[in-house]
Amino acid sequence: MTSQFRPALVLLLALTLLCGGVYPLLVTGAGKLVFPAQAAGSLIEEGGKLRGSSLIGQPFSSPRYFWGRPSATAPMPYNAAGSSGSNQGPLNPALVEAVKGRIEALHAADPANQAPVPVDLVTASASGLDPEISPAAILYQLGRVARARGVAPASLQELVGRHTRQPLLGMFGEARVNVLALNLALDRYFPVR
Repeated sequence: MTSQFRPALVLLLALTLLCGGVYPLLVTGAGKLVFPAQAAGSLIEEGGKLRGSSLIGQPFSSPRYFWGRPSATAPMPYNAAGSSGSNQGPLNPALVEAVKGRIEALHAADPANQAPVPVDLVTASASGLDPEISPAAILYQLGRVARARGVAPASLQELVGRHTRQPLLGMFGEARVNVLALNLALDRYFPVR
């Protein structure tokens, strides 16, 4: 019996050390070496001040900023520790009411805008943390932001164009805009007086 116990214990310790120590250290070190910004959390700093991560959405509610996709995390929006979807199906009355409320809030913020509301402005993503929205969702909000900042919509459209990321190789994924990066650029180029 002892002859079987000792090799099993040695193998357990060796695999624990290899899989629980050596491998994670190698992968982490390689990640930091090859992708230093991503390994550090893809943080966005401006003027020596941490503004957020390009991977996690931020709550914006002022009319002078573009608003991101709604968050389904609790107890606060865009809570990375509580990442999850709402798990509400399209026929769930709670989801239907939430979407109606979000549409009403968008109409109240910009009553003159009669365009159809893009779906990503009223529904949360699977993670509840999406930092990016579609160019259509940005364009829907363009008039409100331009009026709040006192700038021409064409000027904002140019800025949006510079912050729009196209699909990978022109075919993988969708065009998208990082809301935090765009809002930081708004403050740089069109500060509110």
